[in-house]
Amino acid sequence: MNHKVVPVRTYLLIWAILICATFTTLGIAFLDLGPWNIVVALMIAFTKMSLVVLFFMHVKQQNNLTRLFVVAGFLFLGILIALAMSDYGTRNWLTPGRMW
Repeated sequence: MNHKVVPVRTYLLIWAILICATFTTLGIAFLDLGPWNIVVALMIAFTKMSLVVLFFMHVKQQNNLTRLFVVAGFLFLGILIALAMSDYGTRNWLTPGRMW
């Protein structure tokens, strides 16, 4: 099997970007953006997650089958989160003190 050797400079650059994004998230936490605080923080978190998956987990250099399984894993995670949120969102419909 042929493996592409990733230069150390690439790892250091991605690490520096991740550190800057972490401090950006910290800075955003102290700003009052109203309901957009969580949106901006999640966008930064998604970007950081993508960089870690692509470069540190070497998904960028892998074949299409590996990429398919990574995407399927995140799709399944999204389905689980959607099901959990739908359960959480419907809990207020029951009257207090009554089970059924």
